Amino acid sequence: MTTHSIDGIRASLREHGYIADESLCAAIFVALSLDRPLLVEGAAGVGKTQVAKTMAEALARPLVRLQCHVGIDETRALYEWNYQKQLLAIQAQADLESVFSNNFLLERPLLRSIRSE
Repeated sequence: MTTHSIDGIRASLREHGYIADESLCAAIFVALSLDRPLLVEGAAGVGKTQVAKTMAEALARPLVRLQCHVGIDETRALYEWNYQKQLLAIQAQADLESVFSNNFLLERPLLRSIRSE
């Protein structure tokens, strides 16, 4: 994928079957230039998921998708603790500090995105 210009991004998206306007290509260009994730919002059916799928395909990167809704909060978007695994470790007399390590963490989309290359 050519990411060195807005026109390059537009051409790459078009090669993968997605027609994007100037503002979307500019937002993608800035996100890629700054090496930051791009958060997309909008009404249902406007193509948010499709542009993400197309970008992931064009960049040969995994797609990390966060389905937002009224009931989601930051803990569900970032991570959750694996309570069952923690409880078993506590019952097995494990070191309590280790119960709050990455071994007991369930990554959610935002944390997965932040940790990814």
